[in-house]
Amino acid sequence: MGYPSEMALLSRLHWWTVEYGLIGTLDHPKIYGAGLLSSIGESASCMQPNVPKLPYSLDAVNFAYDITKPQPQLFVTPTFEHLLSVLNSFADSMAFRKGGKESLEKAIECQNVCTAVYSSGLQVSGVFTGSGDEGLVYLKTVGPSALAYEGIQLEGHGKAGHSDGFGSPVGKLQQAGKSLENFKDADLAAFRLMPGEEVQLLFESRICVSGTVDKIIRRHDKIILIRFTDCTVTRADTGKIYFQPQWGAYDMAVGEQIVSVFCGAADKDAFEQVALISTEQTFKVQDNPEKKRLYDFYALVRKIRETTQDTEKLEEIWNGLRQAYPDDWLCALEILEILRPNENYSSLANTIESFLTNKQNTHPDSNKLIEDGLLLSKASDKSQLY
Repeated sequence: MGYPSEMALLSRLHWWTVEYGLIGTLDHPKIYGAGLLSSIGESASCMQPNVPKLPYSLDAVNFAYDITKPQPQLFVTPTFEHLLSVLNSFADSMAFRKGGKESLEKAIECQNVCTAVYSSGLQVSGVFTGSGDEGLVYLKTVGPSALAYEGIQLEGHGKAGHSDGFGSPVGKLQQAGKSLENFKDADLAAFRLMPGEEVQLLFESRICVSGTVDKIIRRHDKIILIRFTDCTVTRADTGKIYFQPQWGAYDMAVGEQIVSVFCGAADKDAFEQVALISTEQTFKVQDNPEKKRLYDFYALVRKIRETTQDTEKLEEIWNGLRQAYPDDWLCALEILEILRPNENYSSLANTIESFLTNKQNTHPDSNKLIEDGLLLSKASDKSQLY
């Protein structure tokens, strides 16, 4: 199977935080993960001593998960600041921040459209190919490719202009005191890099570019691309041929390093890398009048809870609810929680509690939910429950 991809590792960090994360101390953690919060059973069982609680760190990426089973261990972050620090540490290891050989190899391995960014800012999008150290000295794509800068495709450098792929050296010129991308006019003149001049450029990697300069493209005072005609590109120490004059004009990307690699095209619209749109429409539940009336009861209770007014109307709501929806217990719990602190409504509260206790016996599937709701209604300090 090989080493997991960045996406797989990122999904593990997501799982052990957003879905199944705990926060606090190892001895007294609290739940914040949505997956745990949405599962009454697992939110209780995960707190048992037989479920190991591990300190949250980058080591979490080494723990795979199975969504069909209870999790064999959970990770506890002391604070959300610590969690963000761990995530940022992982991000620093990702190809989009790290660049270089390792990042380019990830792009080659995935065999999907990716973008490599030169230190000049030039962005090369396509399916990358190559092996070994060659990926660092000569970048190469196969099939339709495109060049962009700051996410905008360069004119004349879309897939039509580079339909058979793109290739260019990476690195510094020999005997150059600075990177080619930072050359000023005087530097260009010293190397005879002027339109119409025949030149031979030898890179430190031994890549040799020989041809006639046709055009030099700058962006933000950096040279990002040089076009040559009648051009040959070879490797001086092996004689390997990368480009020949009969193939047409040669566009040489400029940049000493590959500073970032990320999945997808730099200019997705121009590259026509459109996300697949599902032909299936979202299923919308149509509420019938009976359900709508029940929701109206919930809305009335919510308004009383939020405004702390009209508490006396809860008895009328309770009577209407019991008559129209005798099987509904959740709204009754909401009413009980509001009434419990007020001694003036103790009789009504006891009646509703008896109703709910009976529901525990007649609705075993909801027993745990009702039990937790009753516990919540009796707690004078709700913070003790979390």
